[in-house]
Amino acid sequence: MKPGPLLRLRGIIRKEWLQIIRDPSSIAIAFVLPLVLLLIFGYGVSLDAKNIRIGLVIEQPDSAALSFAGGFEHSPYFAPVMLPSIQEAENALRASAIDAIVWLRHNFGADYLRRESPPIGVLINGVDANTARLIEGYVQGIWSGWLEQQAERAGIRLRSPVQLEPRIWFNPQVRSTDFLVPGILAVVMTLIGALLTALVIAREWERGTMESLLVTRISVREILLGKLIPYFLLGMGGLLLSLVLAHTLFAVPVRGSLWLLLAVSALFLWVALGMGFFISTIVKSQFVAALVALVSTFLPAFILSGFIFDIRSMPVFIQGITYLIAARYYVAILHTLFLVGDVWSVIVPNAAALAAMGCFFHGLVYRKTRKRLE
Repeated sequence: MKPGPLLRLRGIIRKEWLQIIRDPSSIAIAFVLPLVLLLIFGYGVSLDAKNIRIGLVIEQPDSAALSFAGGFEHSPYFAPVMLPSIQEAENALRASAIDAIVWLRHNFGADYLRRESPPIGVLINGVDANTARLIEGYVQGIWSGWLEQQAERAGIRLRSPVQLEPRIWFNPQVRSTDFLVPGILAVVMTLIGALLTALVIAREWERGTMESLLVTRISVREILLGKLIPYFLLGMGGLLLSLVLAHTLFAVPVRGSLWLLLAVSALFLWVALGMGFFISTIVKSQFVAALVALVSTFLPAFILSGFIFDIRSMPVFIQGITYLIAARYYVAILHTLFLVGDVWSVIVPNAAALAAMGCFFHGLVYRKTRKRLE
C-alpha cells in the first residue's frame, strides 16, 4: 500500500525533529541566542543618560551658588565632581575625565540678588551628540527648578510667559529598556527564522540527502511543509522564552492582547522562515547561507527597522528602503502592543504588509524548488 500525503509529511517532520535534536546548534539559536541578546540589550545597552560626570567650578561658594550646585548632587542623572578652577575643569573635559562643566563665576550670587542674570558657563563634550543634547536638557531642567525654588522661598511668583505641564504617555518612566526589549524580539525572531532555515536545505545539499528526497514520491509541497513546521514550532518556543524573560527580568509591560501578540509574532516568524528558505534554495553551502542570512536579514532588522534608530531621521532614500524590511512592520506592532495597546490603525496595515511579504517569499520558494538535481 502506498503511503498517503499525511504519512509522508509526518515522516519528513519526524526526520527534521530528529535532526534538530541531534544538532545542538539549532537548539542554541532558538533558545540560547534569545537569552544572550536579551541580557545584552536589556542590561548592557541603554539610551538613558545617568550618572553623568559633571565638573562643578564655583569661584565664590556663597549660599546661592551652593544651593544651585546641590541640585546636581541630588539628581539621579549627574555624578558631580568639584574642581577648583576652570582651567583644571577644561583639562579634565579634554581628557574625558568628565562629560560637562558648569561654571559659576564669582559674581553669581550677587547678580542673582540684584535680579540680574547670573553668569553661568556650561561646557559639554559633544563627541556623542545624543548624550550632549540630554546633558543640555538636564542642566536646563535643574536651572529652571532652582529658579522656581528660590522664587517660592522669596514668596514671589516666577514670571514665565508659558507654563509647561508635560505628560508622558505610554512610557511614563521614560525607560529605554521598555523601548529596546520589544524591538530586540524582532531581531531575535529574524535570526531564529532566517538563520535556522537558511541552513536547512543547504545542509541537505552538502550532505547529499537532498538527492535522496528528490527521487522519492514526496512532493515539493510536502518537503517544504515538513521542513517548515518543526522550525516554526522551534521559533515559537524561542518567542515564548523571550516574552517570559522580557516580563520577569525587565518588567516590560504588555498593554495589548497577548493572543494578538502571539498571532502577529507567528505571522512574522512565517515571513522570516520564508526568507530563510529562499536563501537556502539559492545557496547550497551552509557557510555562505549563514553569511547571506546575517547580511540580508539580521543587519537590516537591526539598523533599518526602527529598533534603535528613528526611521524618520534617516535620509528619504533610506526611508524608502525600510519599506522592504519585514522587521520594520513587526517592530511597529511590537511597540504598540507592549507600550500602547490594541491600536488597530497601527496593527492592521503592518500585519497586512507582513502577510504580503510572507506570500511573496513562500511563493518564490515554491517556484524555485523543483524535483530535479541541476
